[in-house]
Amino acid sequence: YATGRPCFCFAFFILTLHLAYGDLSYSIPEEMKRESLIGNAAKDLGLDLRTLASRQARVDFGGNHKRYCEINRSTGDLITSERIDRESLCGKKPSCVVKVDLVLENPLELHRVSLHIQDINDNSPKFKKHLIEMEIRESAERGNRFSIEEAHDADIGQNAVQRYTLQKNDNFILAVDSNKVELVLENKLDREKQKEMNLLLTALDGGSPQRSGTVVIHVTVLDANDNAPVFSQAVYKASLPENSPLDTVVITVKDDENVFSIDSKTGEIRVTGVIDFEERSSFEMRVQAKDGLGLTSYSKVMIDVTDINDNAPVIYLKSLSNPVPENVSPNTEVGIINVQDRDSETNGQVRCSIQQGVPFKLVPSIKNYYSLVTTGQLDRELVSDYNITVTATDEGSPPLSSSKAVQLSVADINDNPPVFEEQSYSAYVSENNKPGSTLCSVTARDPDWRQNGTVIYSVLPGEVNGAPVSSYVSVNGDTGVIHAVRSFDHEQFRSFKVHVMARDNGSPPLSSNVSVSVFISDVNDNSPQILYPAPEGKSLMTELVPKAAHGGSLVSKVIAVDADSGQNAWLSYHIVKSTDPGLFTIGVHSGEIRTQRDISESDSMKQNLIVAVKDNGQPSLSATCSMYLLISDNLAEVPELKDISYDEKNSKLTSYLIIALVCVSTFFLTFIIIILGVRFCRRRKPRLFAYLPPNYADVDGTGTLRSTYNYDAYLTTGSRTSDFKFVTSYSDNTLPADQTLRKSPTDFVDPFEDLDPSVEVGAVHKHL
Repeated sequence: YATGRPCFCFAFFILTLHLAYGDLSYSIPEEMKRESLIGNAAKDLGLDLRTLASRQARVDFGGNHKRYCEINRSTGDLITSERIDRESLCGKKPSCVVKVDLVLENPLELHRVSLHIQDINDNSPKFKKHLIEMEIRESAERGNRFSIEEAHDADIGQNAVQRYTLQKNDNFILAVDSNKVELVLENKLDREKQKEMNLLLTALDGGSPQRSGTVVIHVTVLDANDNAPVFSQAVYKASLPENSPLDTVVITVKDDENVFSIDSKTGEIRVTGVIDFEERSSFEMRVQAKDGLGLTSYSKVMIDVTDINDNAPVIYLKSLSNPVPENVSPNTEVGIINVQDRDSETNGQVRCSIQQGVPFKLVPSIKNYYSLVTTGQLDRELVSDYNITVTATDEGSPPLSSSKAVQLSVADINDNPPVFEEQSYSAYVSENNKPGSTLCSVTARDPDWRQNGTVIYSVLPGEVNGAPVSSYVSVNGDTGVIHAVRSFDHEQFRSFKVHVMARDNGSPPLSSNVSVSVFISDVNDNSPQILYPAPEGKSLMTELVPKAAHGGSLVSKVIAVDADSGQNAWLSYHIVKSTDPGLFTIGVHSGEIRTQRDISESDSMKQNLIVAVKDNGQPSLSATCSMYLLISDNLAEVPELKDISYDEKNSKLTSYLIIALVCVSTFFLTFIIIILGVRFCRRRKPRLFAYLPPNYADVDGTGTLRSTYNYDAYLTTGSRTSDFKFVTSYSDNTLPADQTLRKSPTDFVDPFEDLDPSVEVGAVHKHL
């Protein structure tokens, strides 16, 4: 038969666990063949056959018991796996039950299965001896009884000894009751007629088929004698604590020779072997008393063994989900623990607990079973392994306890994104770097395990100056080292920013980003560029210097810039060659050309300066320019500049032509001035036109033009190839950008009063 009944639980034991408890009972005969069907546990418990394999369905046995059965995960059948001998398993106990646990996982589920082992008649009755010797006096009276040792049958109930038969003879009949077997003398013995006789005694059980055992009773007839010894009582009973020391007197009046002994003279029964209540709780033996003349009497001795607390609880780990994912919710069951104590009553009642400080607890479930349950959130990155000590203590006096260590690992979940060691990174690289050079390295840490903690680096898509960021930098996906893809130019751009992503290899992956600023430092790879005077090959620019100029007067300025920055753009000016080395000087940092002394009549009218502009880089780069100066107060004195050069060996023909041209021009201008003087009552100054040198400035404010200067340029329409400039220093101080510097008409020198009005002359005012 098979029965299933729900397990009653108190309200405070009810948890939201994936556990199902139920009792299942099967009654089977002993000695079944291996792989015999016991019952279909899956069907009887309502389990899904499709999940038995995935849920690791299995049968657990407590203690050191053999595995008497298994479950077939394909069919759900409970089948025998070992021979079951009821007699060796339970002895003479009227009920023999083997308790097993049917365990399923994912989720954990537990069912108690009871196997009731039924006795079969597989044992025959046996007498202790094959021959029983008896000596009886011929003087014995009719009705005298003589005890015979009973037969023993390992089976129980109907399969045990049910009756005895005695071979027919002339002198004895058989008397049997619940406690003893006796020969009863029916006719008196006559030694002279028959000194010896053999009687056949048969013991039969009630099984089917019936089994029997025999013994021969050999009776010797003696002469007259005293009465046979008689026991004071037919049955003796005694209680004996288990583990009683040797030589303990049990009772004063033979059982297993290895357990008890009897004093043949005093009748004291003593312990001679190990008494274990858990193995055997009672003993029953026959005691024989025999006098010196051979007369014998028998009595039964029954000894009950009382339990003492000599067994510590034993802890069995029935199921364990190991490792446990770190994201399990609180109150999740991760294991089942069974505690057994072989002692009885209070000695076998057990309390179970675990140590403090771990996020687990034990919750009692069905008898002697506990659920190991989480009490809080697990975090593998904080604690990856737990050593849980389970302690079980019984209620005996004194109490006994035992402990078991449960190793529990926490499985990693990808719950941590990579984290960069810095909030942002900066990389510094000199321009003109080689492609492939290392810029910097970024590092991200992920505390997760294995692939969940493996970090892969990549550059996020974006643009730098309109080009894909991938054309500027790349990152090693394994190491986080950032490389330059191309050579950088500080003059093109001085910094840019990229974003690097660190992604783990989990599923799904987690990531984080960090910004990397790349700063391109300047290298002195640009020579100074001279803006004024114009580079050679363009129109010839000649500056006019008044003859009356005093020492320190500003006569011109060299204007230069450098595309580099910082100290690589710090410019210095130097006169490397001049017509008169002592006449002019140049500001080292300003580029201003000034007279060192007053101009004298002996100074050459044509002055040529070669100026070098150097930057402050390492190594220094430089550029040179030529500055042409004419010392004159009157345009009429200015020779044709077409052929002016620093070369002192100009042909005489050119000089004559210039002189002639000046004379004609002077005459013509004088004539025009006279006519104008007659027509007009007052003089008029010539109209001024602006000559504007280019305005250059460094884009970041580090340019090399730092002062404001004014230039007046005088142009003649008669010369198409040359320009004349008269430079006057209005102020050494810088003027505001919104202020125009002008001269009054009276500020112009007299030599221009005689100019022909038809000649267009312009003056330029420019703020630099």
